[in-house]
Amino acid sequence: FYSCRTYNQNIMFKTSGDINLDKLKKSLATVERNYIIQPNDYIDVRVYTNRGERIFDPNGELPFGVPGGINNNQNGAGRTGRRNQNNAGGQGNQGNNINEFLVQHNGLVKLPMVDYVKVAGLTLLQTDSLLQTLYSRYYVEPFVATHVTNNRIYVLGANGGNVIQMSNDNMNLLEVLAQAGGVTREGKAQNIRIIRDYLNHDPIVQIVDLSTVDGLRKASLYVEPNDVVYIEPNQRLFFELLRDISPIINTFVGVVTTYLLVKQL
Repeated sequence: FYSCRTYNQNIMFKTSGDINLDKLKKSLATVERNYIIQPNDYIDVRVYTNRGERIFDPNGELPFGVPGGINNNQNGAGRTGRRNQNNAGGQGNQGNNINEFLVQHNGLVKLPMVDYVKVAGLTLLQTDSLLQTLYSRYYVEPFVATHVTNNRIYVLGANGGNVIQMSNDNMNLLEVLAQAGGVTREGKAQNIRIIRDYLNHDPIVQIVDLSTVDGLRKASLYVEPNDVVYIEPNQRLFFELLRDISPIINTFVGVVTTYLLVKQL
């Protein structure tokens, strides 16, 4: 029994198999709704005038440049909690410019012109509506689009350690695994764990079996920001034992070889 414990010591997040289904269903219902903004989130805020007509300009009739809004092309970090990322060329092209604003610990975010706004606890749609109202003081029929930029999933286990950025609010387990390199032969496809609320004393754990189509059907594959996906590694006891005793074998062979050489002298 001791040897089994020794060679299973790298298995993380062990579970008895009992899962709180009520908590899991409640948590999954939360996933299906829009993401709730939380402190320490970074949000990308884009403001367009005239109900967002610049977004849809099929004839290219609008003049080139920055429309009325907060996403102008400024390099470097801005004031409190702001970081600017220019992803591509295009002078003043708002589509290629990402301005991120930090939601502070008290739930407030500081935005140009409207100053501090309470956004923690709101969905993205609610935040859009709130900011549209605030920016209507300065712009004609503003259209606001917000996006959380630092949502992530942690993938541990057989694949090593990966941090996967969430590309959208409805990302699923298959997308996460694909970005992490899939389930390699070192991992158990039949024992993948989604761990939610891991900072709480009673985290939610779902065991997913992707080794069969039936397991795929039964599993709920939606993931939440900050979920931990753990792929249990396969245990190769023979190779692990061989690796552990190799230093002893090498030492023994070295002693025997030295003894034989000395004896032949």
